[in-house]
Amino acid sequence: MRTYRMKPGNALLTGLVLLLGAWVAAPVSAAGTGTGADNPGMKKCLRCHDEEAEHPVLSILKTKHAVVADERTPMSNHSCTTCHGASLAHMDDDAAPDITFHEKDASIGNEVCQSCHIGKHLTEWQGSRHQIENVSCSNCHSPHMAQDPVLDKVSEVEVCITCHKNQRANLVKPYAHPLRDGEMSCSGCHAPHGGTGNSNLVKNTVNDTCNMCHAEKRGPFLWEHQPASEDCTICHSPHGSVHTAMLKQRGPWLCQTCHAAQFHPSTAYSGTGLPGVNRPSGAQQMLGRNCLNCHSEVHGTNHPSGARFTR
Repeated sequence: MRTYRMKPGNALLTGLVLLLGAWVAAPVSAAGTGTGADNPGMKKCLRCHDEEAEHPVLSILKTKHAVVADERTPMSNHSCTTCHGASLAHMDDDAAPDITFHEKDASIGNEVCQSCHIGKHLTEWQGSRHQIENVSCSNCHSPHMAQDPVLDKVSEVEVCITCHKNQRANLVKPYAHPLRDGEMSCSGCHAPHGGTGNSNLVKNTVNDTCNMCHAEKRGPFLWEHQPASEDCTICHSPHGSVHTAMLKQRGPWLCQTCHAAQFHPSTAYSGTGLPGVNRPSGAQQMLGRNCLNCHSEVHGTNHPSGARFTR
């Protein structure tokens, strides 16, 4: 019998081919390698909860919750029952799972989520507005979906405005931040898990939050306009307005809520005396940018002659 001796290079190539063949032939789960589709507990749940069921859950296999190689995930432990409890009655009849995440007391489901999600973003959850209002994690998050809508800048707004109706209405006004255009997200200004400022702002004050984008308004200025340096929302409606620049009123009426007599006649401008009538003296204060026609640096200025914010 003739014996053939394989060269070292050919032996290595043959080994790689055999290894590749074994990898291709290996079974792959419904959501790819490293997921919980073959988990015995998951198989039991999928008998009812397939994609045609009233409550489909197969998409969870595409999420980080289903990576069996990660011992922190539900699928590496007891699959669905890791979060929903043993739920024996649920499997025997139509009883609800032990934990549905829609209990009247949101803290029941939240404790399950927070047993894993205990990072720095939750350090201020206790005492936050959402926690006080009994909001559950599942009210905002969709853990069974491959892409959680609230974690996407484009779809996050639609999640938030399902509860925040006033903000929903303001966002469709002519002048508003581009939240519904996908250029901003609610979490760009607000910390939904709690913050040290009012309205769960990401910074301690309104102005610190606004100045993250509007840095040119930050100051300090030689001549400061007190309302602008105190709180932007004294003049602006951040979620939307029918007035330009999201002002709460159009000028000069907005300005006259504070400036009733200083350096001008004490009679408030009412809209009379516009061009086309006998006395056009009020046109300068009423048309165009009205008060800003002269006081253009209303947020503050460093010009030596800018005491009246005119330059």
